Amino acid sequence: MYYSSGNYEAFARPRKPAGVEKKTAWFVGAGLASLSGAAFLIRDGQLPGNKITILEELKLPGGALDGIKEPEKGFVIRGGREMENHFECLWDLFRTVPSMEVEGSVLDEFYWLNKDDPNFSLERATVNRGQSAQTKNLFALTEKAQKDITKIFLATREEMEGKRIDEVFSQDFLESNFWMYWRTMFAFEEWHSALEMKLYLHRFVHHIGGLPDFSALKFTKYNQYESLVLPLYRWLLDQGVTFKFDTTVTDVDFELSGDRKQANRIHWVSEGVEGGVDLGPDDLLLMTIGSLTENSDEGDHHTPAVVNDGPAPAWDLWRRIAAKDKAFGNPDVFGGHIPETKWESATVTTLDQRIPEYIQKICKRDPFSGKVVTGGIVTVKDSSWLMSWTVNRQPHFKQQPKDQIVVWVYSLFVDKPGDYVKKTMQECTGEEITQEWLYHLGVPEADIPELAATAAKTVPVMMPYVTAFFMPRKAGDRPQVVPEGSVNFAFIGQFAETSRDCIFTTEYSVRTGMEAAYQLLDIERGVPEVFNSTYDIRTLLTAMTRLRDGDPVSLPGPDLLWRGLAKRLGNNEIGELLTHYGVIGQ
Repeated sequence: MYYSSGNYEAFARPRKPAGVEKKTAWFVGAGLASLSGAAFLIRDGQLPGNKITILEELKLPGGALDGIKEPEKGFVIRGGREMENHFECLWDLFRTVPSMEVEGSVLDEFYWLNKDDPNFSLERATVNRGQSAQTKNLFALTEKAQKDITKIFLATREEMEGKRIDEVFSQDFLESNFWMYWRTMFAFEEWHSALEMKLYLHRFVHHIGGLPDFSALKFTKYNQYESLVLPLYRWLLDQGVTFKFDTTVTDVDFELSGDRKQANRIHWVSEGVEGGVDLGPDDLLLMTIGSLTENSDEGDHHTPAVVNDGPAPAWDLWRRIAAKDKAFGNPDVFGGHIPETKWESATVTTLDQRIPEYIQKICKRDPFSGKVVTGGIVTVKDSSWLMSWTVNRQPHFKQQPKDQIVVWVYSLFVDKPGDYVKKTMQECTGEEITQEWLYHLGVPEADIPELAATAAKTVPVMMPYVTAFFMPRKAGDRPQVVPEGSVNFAFIGQFAETSRDCIFTTEYSVRTGMEAAYQLLDIERGVPEVFNSTYDIRTLLTAMTRLRDGDPVSLPGPDLLWRGLAKRLGNNEIGELLTHYGVIGQ
């Protein structure tokens, strides 16, 4: 396997790999990593779909890319996925998956939608119960905070291994608008990985300017299950892929001899019955390890969601596998810290026109328009829970009545008492979470109880492992996608290691599935390289100027000296670059 960029490889059609007709493929989990890996085996590896089986614990595919209507509870979304134009592997996949909405591919549908209705926010943050925080899209980074970012950006990966964010960033940085934008957008906590923070800075440096107003982001028409998972699932079924739901993989046997590693049996419990299958060197196994949505618990409008810290099949499987070889990673680095990795979200469905009026006052758009509404999360800066909420294009579900709005609410501090409801979010029912949200929307306090009781239906969801991949880590804690010496198996998903990208993105899941498929079948086409913005001097200069909120660099020494230097630089490429991107004044 190799990486590539440019049209030459992007548009190439690989030849049929040698011996592919002898292969079969088995997948553990039916999340995006497995679905995409199966698609690449079929499309680029020319493995017949009827030779692929996907084993899934749940009763439907999609993993964390969910969106469902529970008959009694209401609409439920555990989270949303922010996407951008440089998710190279994701768009490589969906350019060939037929859309269920338009004549064309899922990529065509997404591209046209975001051309016609580009995303941006008109109100990123509020204070004082629904009043604008007046951030003016500024980062408000002091000189010290700017130096913090520069230091981490230039540091080696090894220097950041095992360190927390609050160990490498000063209090100046942690009090800035930048950190508020960043942490609420990506769900970073101060105790999370400094290495992951560094990787994010590199990966999205081209979007620094679009961070405050979300103009960097693009979203699907509906929830991710209906817009991404369902068309991909249907395409795989059309290719003959077998899905075995209600099937929990409990263990995998390996033959480990010298430098050679082969998976030789899968153990599972399917619909309550133990079973399994023996594997030979031509039987490929692609395993999703860990899970950010494992043991999610749903409450309802009158019942809190609870932390399920009991047996966790996805994590227990990885633990059993990891005990067999040190190359298979260290799952407890990620899955052994529930107090640090949990947070809670809630799906609020409004039932009449009263609450949407308050939404419109803040986002300055009609939530019933069918177009961009909030343009991303609105963060309540002075919320004790550090609450954020968002309204995507409506309807967010195809089954959603036209007079209802679906809102997603989440908080980073689930163990702190609220400002209106004097309870932690973790202790609250859906109705109480709605009350806290309405309080921060600016609803008169006298109206809050009645509105929360009659004008909304809310489903809270507690996720014990949702930020597990952000825990401080070191090299080797995550196994390589295809470990050295592997004959027939790969690890995929958010806890497999590909150093080319950063986690908590749809792109990362698809990339691991693609890398696994390409390596195991030796597909003769390059895996798309991560967008190289971190090596583009123009992007770096733009980001530097933007991080300074547009202020030119203050240079030491007499002004006369620098005016003379600027005049001389103005006559060459360097001077034009520095002036054009605002690093030095005109």
